[in-house]
Amino acid sequence: LSGDLKMQVPFPFSLLCLQVIKCKAAVLWEANKPFSIEEVEVAPPKEHEVRIKIVATGICRSDDHVITGALVMPFPIILGHEAAGVVESVGQGVTSIKPGDKVIPLFLPQCGECKSCLNTKGNLCCKTDLGTSAGLMPDGTTRFTCKGKAIHHFLGTSTFTEYTVVHESAVAKIDPAAPLEKVCLIGCGFSTGYGAALQTAKVKPGSTCAVFGLGGVGLSVVMGCKAAGASRIFAVDINKDKFAKAKELGATDCINPKDFNKPIQEVLMEMTGQGVDYSFEVIGRTDTMTVALASCQYNYGVSVIVGVPPAAQKITFDPMLLFTGRSWKGSVFGGWKSKDAVPKLVADYMKKKFVLDPLITHTLPWIKINEGFDLLRTGK
Repeated sequence: LSGDLKMQVPFPFSLLCLQVIKCKAAVLWEANKPFSIEEVEVAPPKEHEVRIKIVATGICRSDDHVITGALVMPFPIILGHEAAGVVESVGQGVTSIKPGDKVIPLFLPQCGECKSCLNTKGNLCCKTDLGTSAGLMPDGTTRFTCKGKAIHHFLGTSTFTEYTVVHESAVAKIDPAAPLEKVCLIGCGFSTGYGAALQTAKVKPGSTCAVFGLGGVGLSVVMGCKAAGASRIFAVDINKDKFAKAKELGATDCINPKDFNKPIQEVLMEMTGQGVDYSFEVIGRTDTMTVALASCQYNYGVSVIVGVPPAAQKITFDPMLLFTGRSWKGSVFGGWKSKDAVPKLVADYMKKKFVLDPLITHTLPWIKINEGFDLLRTGK
């Protein structure tokens, strides 16, 4: 085309990319089995969808919950929901994002239209796959095929693959200078923990906090409590190897329940007088959820459930724990409105308002994903 025609008819870059991509992915064919590295076909993005080349992805306990059956999802499936990448192509109608943009997929979308999105207090967008176990795109189909079989999506993200497709409402454009191998953690773990303290609990300066579970999310809660100005932060875990990093990130006291002959809530009551102002359960166990509730001040204490509850399990507890005034809250993605908050959190990281490096213990080539999950399960 001549120069004049090029000006009149813009070069349709994205149309050249709208074809099936064959790439490698970690497919989970059934529960309690290792991931299998397979060649998959990734279909082009449909209307209001975005196809992303994944650069870095984190391993989260929620992914492992699917493997063990604690979080029920259909098989076969491509897991992964904490990642960062570069937009490869966009479907018709996508205006907010273009090929080449650095992005973070959002397992909690923000459509901007449902009641939760429109309410200042809400963030659990109705378009999320969380709790539905559908494993499909919003139109009820999948973009992944392997060996002639349809492969399910996970939480609308599926990041254990070289390429994925997400809905436009489930992707956030971020600072092009951001290191993707670090800020991928803002896609889940860091934001979930940090926000649980700042957004959900709204920790007050000078208060006392207890954090049950010191994985990546728990450590992020510790960071959030410190950023909020908590005067005392109790870090609780049965793995004492986690204590040094917890103290590095702001914990003032580290407690191993195995060191005591009494319930840990009684220990915290004795150490604080009447219990902590805020407690956080960041494990996903029903027994520690009730312990965390009992650990906070009986009248105005706030306890937040951050860990994903296991499927088909119920909680039995003394209702007097709530009758006296305690508040029991849940927190999904730290209470952040994802599409609004993620670019701002990345900007804050770039301004050195918080650190992410201490949350990264290992960096592996992604084909060693099964080794990565072994490290997760052994607390390393």
